[in-house]
Amino acid sequence: MKLFKSKSFSVFKEPLAKNNPISIQSLGICSALAVTVQLKAALVMGLSLTFVVAFSNLIISSMRNYIPRNIRMIVELSVIASLVILADEFLRAYFYDISKQLSVFVGLIITNCIVMGRAETFALGNSPGASLLDGLGNGFGYSLVLISVAFIRELLGSGTVFGFKITPEFLYRAGYEDMGFMLLAPAAFIIIGLLVWLQKSLMKV
Repeated sequence: MKLFKSKSFSVFKEPLAKNNPISIQSLGICSALAVTVQLKAALVMGLSLTFVVAFSNLIISSMRNYIPRNIRMIVELSVIASLVILADEFLRAYFYDISKQLSVFVGLIITNCIVMGRAETFALGNSPGASLLDGLGNGFGYSLVLISVAFIRELLGSGTVFGFKITPEFLYRAGYEDMGFMLLAPAAFIIIGLLVWLQKSLMKV
């Protein structure tokens, strides 16, 4: 029980809901609109960003006492870009089809406000351990929203989950049709808006 009440666990759990980077801070919404047509792509994108934000936080926090103030953003971008390149090359080598599907969006993690924001506001002022937990929490919080949106869009738009057909065949024979609108970007925007409303209503924000 002490673990769940500790300061370290609070750093990790806060971005999951109370201060979620997408639904509360409204960061990273562009990628949430673009990569959530299929659950598999959303999961890989979430894991990629989690890797980058967690380890960029860890590295920048470890170097924080040695980074000159006037070039800190250059150093942060260099660290983040190096990690993004590693993630992108790994996907190209082992998950080429998903890498093609994600297109430029993995590379654009470099410009994601979540990554730079955590480096600037947290990693530069906290220990490496706490910074790693903060990065993991924000990455998982981002991934949670992406996976939720992708699940709804893929299920209603294609009748599948992770590419496997879920909608029973008898529904199609009875006249049911998949909602093609769910595969368009506006549908993702609407779903994210509903998730934001639901979370703020439940939390009384």
